[in-house]
Amino acid sequence: MRKVCVLGLGYIGLPTAAMFATHGLQVVGVDINGSVVDMLNNGEIHIEEVGLRALVREAMVSGRLAVQSAPERSDAFIIAVPTPVRADKAADMRAVTAAAESIVPHLCRDNLVVLESTSPPRTTVDLVRPILERSGLRAGEDFLLAYSPERVLPGRILEELVENARVIGGINPASAEAGRDLYLAFVQGEISLTDATTAEMVKLMENTYRDVNIALANEFALVAEQTGIDVWQAMHIANHHPRVHILQPGPGVGGHCIAVDPWFIVQAAPASTPLIQAGRKVNDAMPRHVVGLVKRAVEGCEQPVIACLGLTYKANVDDIRQSPAVEVVRMLQEEGFQVRAYDPYAGARVLPCQVASLLDAVTGSDCLVILTDHRAFDSLSPGQIGPLMRTKIVVDTRNCLAHEAWLEDGFQSILLGKS
Repeated sequence: MRKVCVLGLGYIGLPTAAMFATHGLQVVGVDINGSVVDMLNNGEIHIEEVGLRALVREAMVSGRLAVQSAPERSDAFIIAVPTPVRADKAADMRAVTAAAESIVPHLCRDNLVVLESTSPPRTTVDLVRPILERSGLRAGEDFLLAYSPERVLPGRILEELVENARVIGGINPASAEAGRDLYLAFVQGEISLTDATTAEMVKLMENTYRDVNIALANEFALVAEQTGIDVWQAMHIANHHPRVHILQPGPGVGGHCIAVDPWFIVQAAPASTPLIQAGRKVNDAMPRHVVGLVKRAVEGCEQPVIACLGLTYKANVDDIRQSPAVEVVRMLQEEGFQVRAYDPYAGARVLPCQVASLLDAVTGSDCLVILTDHRAFDSLSPGQIGPLMRTKIVVDTRNCLAHEAWLEDGFQSILLGKS
């Protein structure tokens, strides 16, 4: 296969397209967002990711990556479009449907189509396959069809695209083998072959495992606040057990994967997933719990001003999708608080209350709330922050501050998971 068409140039599609192009394949990158197409063709990128700008530039300058708004005939097609969750917690598959439909006029015998978008079980066989077969070609006979989910971490996408193990599920063995041969262009990690529905479930299981684990950690934190212990110390000790690995509590769970993927399993079998649904409810409730901590902390302050640090869903990335930090800020505003939010990674004006600098956020504030543990916040000190604030209160939801120092400096210091 010499030519690949990648549909969707977001957090996964763009790095994947650039990776194929810089490993010798001719790549057509497709996105229906005209501003994304224009930015890329003008030498800019719309995603902040370590090393991505240089990789895309190399791919474009080499002539092996072309970016446009519609697909064209290729040897392989990769669908990497968003699959958000709807208000009713069901998967919104409109982008996958549209991408598959756009391939139909260009699909030829012996082509390979790979769905990468995270999807509920049986999406490949029950949704994508019938659409593609409108071409008059038969999946598994005239063309090949597979599912291969991304399994990368924002901030390490380029590294993990190459090094991580990969699963490829085909609608038949020939499809899985063709997918393996395609990704071997750059993948150095182990590639496991299976059927398409199993591969879909593998991705969902991985993120659901983490979501339920985080929900357990968050419940431990809530119990710790009521029983007078420090959950962070307790978990550190518990994790010394060779068969225990409790993840960290926090203000909630965000990102496009962990906060979303469990619902895709629930959608497939709602009566069989009470634990998964309970974990989602625990994590979804954490932003409201954080707001409660802040409200109790500022009781007695007249018209308190809240300085929120961090808007992205995790540290050191620009991704605000499903971010619990954003949810906390919105809830605080709904409670009537004046909020100033600052994040050195998030794009400008993610929220109307966003300010341009740490100084703008903190000056004259009554309560500092740490919502994301960015490296940029590691150097915060009470001696630096205290003189700028009207009232010295700090609420840390990520355990990223040296609380003894803040207490010694006269701060009321509140840590999620510690009474």
